[in-house]
Amino acid sequence: MSANPVLWSLDQRGVATVTLNRPEVNNAYDAGLINGVLAAMAELGKQPHLRVVVLRGNGKHFQAGADLKWINAVRPGSAEENETVSQATFEAVQRLNTLPIPTVALVQGGCFGGGTGIISACDVVIAADNALFSITEVRWGLTAAIIIPQLCDAIGVRQVRRYALTGERFGAEDARRIGLVHDVVPLADLEAAGAKVVEQLLGNGPEALAETKRLAMESSFGGMPFDDEAYKRLVKLHSAKRQTAEASEGLASFAEKRAGKWGTGKA
Repeated sequence: MSANPVLWSLDQRGVATVTLNRPEVNNAYDAGLINGVLAAMAELGKQPHLRVVVLRGNGKHFQAGADLKWINAVRPGSAEENETVSQATFEAVQRLNTLPIPTVALVQGGCFGGGTGIISACDVVIAADNALFSITEVRWGLTAAIIIPQLCDAIGVRQVRRYALTGERFGAEDARRIGLVHDVVPLADLEAAGAKVVEQLLGNGPEALAETKRLAMESSFGGMPFDDEAYKRLVKLHSAKRQTAEASEGLASFAEKRAGKWGTGKA
């Protein structure tokens, strides 16, 4: 397993690169990766000359959502322990969402579940032509509660009502059509396309960028502060669903590589 689940660096221009680094599990998130993102955001917040953050994933896939083995291990804990896990997950996405500088996500391969929330929290998203997306939580008897606001910002309620309910997979061109990503490029050109956007951002006034982002966030679903009562409710819903019989059956179906036995009285 990777020693450091999240890597970050900062160059002389003030461009930070944050890399999800669990390629052996397709960068699926667990407590280590969540805490790594939170730590990276905290350290970057201390950098006086930070101008842009680029988010990427090591390996073939950008981010495969939650590590379901870890989720299954979390489930038997108390309600309070499960809420703590959901709160940390929410804060990792929301800190990225409200960072007062531009953020650019570069997506290759799979981007599932929480990964779609992560990119919805970024300002500019570029996908490789091999990227594949899915809001997968319902497939495992879970909900995407804590990333629904960011998804609604990115693709609109109408598209969320389709893709978060079906859990279907869709490709990069469909992701661009619905607004989840801004551009689609050949995989070999992904880094260069990201670099071009970064150069464009660096040519703009830092204070003007921060104010423009703040004003945009003020009118968005995802602009609510993370101590807002509405978000507290989402955290509670997210954690409580994890401990239901339906989630137990969904996670069992994942582990056993079979369809969920919904509506049979066995869940």
